[in-house]
Amino acid sequence: MRIHFIAIGGSAMHNLAIALKQAGHIISGSDDEIFEPSKSRLQHFDLFPGQMGWHPELISNNLDAVILGMHAKADNPELIQAQQMGVQVFSYPEFLAQHAQHKQRIVIGGSHGKTTITSMVMHVMKQLGFDFDYLVGSKIKNFDVMVRLNDESPTMIFEGDEYLSSPIDLRPKFHWYKPHIALISGIAWDHMNVFPTFENYLDQFNRFIRGIEPNGVLIYSSDDEQLVQLVKNNPTVNSIGYGVHPHVVKKGVTRLLTENGEVAIGLFGQHNLQNLNGARLICQQVGISDCDFYNAIGNFEGAANRLEKVLEEKGMIYFKDFAHAPSKVKATVQAVRNQYPDRKLMACFELHTYSSLNKSFLSEYIHTLDLADVACVYFNPHALTLKKLPMLMKRDVLSAFGRDDLHVFDQSSEVIDWIRKNKSENTVILMMSSGNFDGINHMELAKSLLQ
Repeated sequence: MRIHFIAIGGSAMHNLAIALKQAGHIISGSDDEIFEPSKSRLQHFDLFPGQMGWHPELISNNLDAVILGMHAKADNPELIQAQQMGVQVFSYPEFLAQHAQHKQRIVIGGSHGKTTITSMVMHVMKQLGFDFDYLVGSKIKNFDVMVRLNDESPTMIFEGDEYLSSPIDLRPKFHWYKPHIALISGIAWDHMNVFPTFENYLDQFNRFIRGIEPNGVLIYSSDDEQLVQLVKNNPTVNSIGYGVHPHVVKKGVTRLLTENGEVAIGLFGQHNLQNLNGARLICQQVGISDCDFYNAIGNFEGAANRLEKVLEEKGMIYFKDFAHAPSKVKATVQAVRNQYPDRKLMACFELHTYSSLNKSFLSEYIHTLDLADVACVYFNPHALTLKKLPMLMKRDVLSAFGRDDLHVFDQSSEVIDWIRKNKSENTVILMMSSGNFDGINHMELAKSLLQ
């Protein structure tokens, strides 16, 4: 097939383009800006556009399909050209759903933890020799790309994102997938630019549940009151609740308590142990015994940017994490606090998403950083301009987090200076953002801080 990608630089989009090229298809693409790591990876696979911008002449009747990314707009000139010529236009979730229509579909959704759970399931199934296709939201060790498509694979695993499918398809992505095995990790209001009220956001998960295939199963966090109520409202769905996996922490190592003894793992934190339990139940549904699951999960190292240890040296530890929603920020800080109760914890959080930069949403972050010994919040005024949001004042942020000693910065260099001045021996540095603090190289910064 000849397939053209409009906005090829997106995280999922560029991985899908690579996967399709590896499968033997002829791929082209365009975008008006492409950042790392998409840029290097597209260049490596000879998929980087010859010139930036939108070029309607790239659209012709020779194309079998166009895949449209969320970074594009509804008035994109290439999209208009495709529509006028009658070339079939897909969102990437629609394209993947069509690919997987005759496969067993496993879909992991939820406001937090879905990348980690998806990664765990993929890791275990690969260790045990399963053949499967997948879509996951982060780079995982031993997987070259974040998307795999193979006509022969009997199963496809989806990370089920609730964000919109494309500029012309305003359905949440995970509504496309119609799972046989579904998991919801929890529901905490996010994406307020798309779902203006919590009730509206909640309804997207209700629709997802109703889209489960007949005789399918829903695995859900039984600690989430809103989710428990949704399950009760859908009594015809086969459902299995789960909580935190039983465990102990010995000498800084988390050990699972199982019927066959203790199993040491590389993860920590209540939220990760709950994620692990959900992954275990998914694996049960595809015929994997608990014994085989525990044997495989012991060497799981986590997904990139999910409470990832960047460096440990000379009594200090540096972590980075993708946390952006209030519930995830609070859970991540708590996890590090519980794992290192005798160390000084420095927490740095970047407001980066549309919701987090919106003054009306900021109050959702109340007390999320309280367990850190010292904490700072950073936002880039330019990001507010790009998202066409009113400018934030530092006092707005300080008030929203409910912590009088919170430091608020609007230049990333100030964050680095603050860490340098306040770090000491026996310190854990925790950097949280769905962005990158304006291009911070975490390894280089960690090395300079921990010297």
